[in-house]
Amino acid sequence: MKDETALVRQWRILKLLSSRHYGATVSELAVEMQVNVKTIRRDLLMFRTIGFPLEESVGDHGRKSWRVSFSKDQPELSFALDEALALYLGRRLLDPLAGTYFWNAAQSAFRKIRAALGKSALAYLDKIGDRLHHRVVGIGDYSAKGALIDQLMQGIEDGRQTFLVYRSQRATEPVSYPVYPYGLTFFRGSLYLVAFAPDHDEIRHYKVDRIEDAEVTQLPFNRPEGFSLDDHLAGSFGVFQGKESVTIRVRFLPSAARYVEESRWHASQELVRQGDGSLLATFRLSSTEEIKRWVLSFGHQAEVLSPAQLRQELADEALAVGSFYVAKTADNAARKARRALRAK
Repeated sequence: MKDETALVRQWRILKLLSSRHYGATVSELAVEMQVNVKTIRRDLLMFRTIGFPLEESVGDHGRKSWRVSFSKDQPELSFALDEALALYLGRRLLDPLAGTYFWNAAQSAFRKIRAALGKSALAYLDKIGDRLHHRVVGIGDYSAKGALIDQLMQGIEDGRQTFLVYRSQRATEPVSYPVYPYGLTFFRGSLYLVAFAPDHDEIRHYKVDRIEDAEVTQLPFNRPEGFSLDDHLAGSFGVFQGKESVTIRVRFLPSAARYVEESRWHASQELVRQGDGSLLATFRLSSTEEIKRWVLSFGHQAEVLSPAQLRQELADEALAVGSFYVAKTADNAARKARRALRAK
């Protein structure tokens, strides 16, 4: 697989060495990965540098091979029963990786756990699982997008310009254009590509569900030094990004105050209880789009105090929703009255 990402290749090397008790030579790895020996040596050196338990040994006839070898001070990778059970119960959290190399490796590990436990133990775990249900609504299905995600990872890892075929939410036809992929982020059940769009001279976010195709080119790009996805998304209430910081103040009625206090919604949040039992929440964000939807979900129990523009947008939205239902209710009543007259 000459066109696979460096990350996937390195993952495959680790998987191969983990499965071969006597290890493999550099030449064997090069043939298996379809790359030159220099690339394999760089990968192995990187593994050793970061502390993976790999060693080079000399066997019969001077044959040098690499294998997984834990030192006396380094415990082998084995799990206690409760650790294996916890990993198995948490397997659904890996659903967003479906279709990728990492998903396949995880499924292999879960198969081994299932084989070791047997049917009775698995039935017991299923009962526990029912009591620890992971409820996810609207999660993306990436089981058929493994090859596409691998292309995105290749562009990210190798720093290569990537052409996307993308159909935005409002578009009727897909559009193709180049991006510089910086990373992937997972939010509310969906994967998003964070990439610099040279045609627009700005960083944009692309929902992977809407990417129909991706092709990595040979053109390199320079990722900004010190760029961090965490820092980039720090001002976002999700994945929407703006250019200026905005301070948002929301008052929640006592009936909703405790619910809001129970969670950390954003790193900038400041929650202060008021004398009447209400809650004053303050956020500093770069975009109001997602927090607007969040506030709307509380109905009349949440009131935006500032900024004025967001307050007006919410008022307009509330009026639009109210007018819609009033008109629908009146229309339904009129239809019922006409049917009643015809029945006479």
